[in-house]
Amino acid sequence: QVQLQESGGGSVQSGGSLRLSCTASGFMISRNCMGWFRQTPGKMREGVASMSIGGGSTYYADSVKGRFTISQDNDKNTLNLQMDSLKPEDTAMYYCAADPPAKCLFRPAGWLTASSPKYWGQGTQVTVSS
Repeated sequence: QVQLQESGGGSVQSGGSLRLSCTASGFMISRNCMGWFRQTPGKMREGVASMSIGGGSTYYADSVKGRFTISQDNDKNTLNLQMDSLKPEDTAMYYCAADPPAKCLFRPAGWLTASSPKYWGQGTQVTVSS
């Protein structure tokens, strides 16, 4: 059974940092499409960051480039998102998501922007105050 469990959300002031983690069970993150998405009420879901299968390449939304870093720990089967220089507009519910490898193998960048992943965590709230 595939499960994704996020942790690490919270409240921080503008300019601060948070680190999100997503622990996966039932599959190996290194062999599947993995990424972080976020959503705020009234707005469309946004792909934030993703990794190619195996973790060789990373992809980011323009809004977070240079501030967020996605990584994976294969030993712990965990996907991480380091968020620095946070801004109030980063306030959202953040979700870890996964898809079978065929969904992103040939279009890893496109998966972040145009996909609807099959598996989702329950989400973790990030709130950035000005």
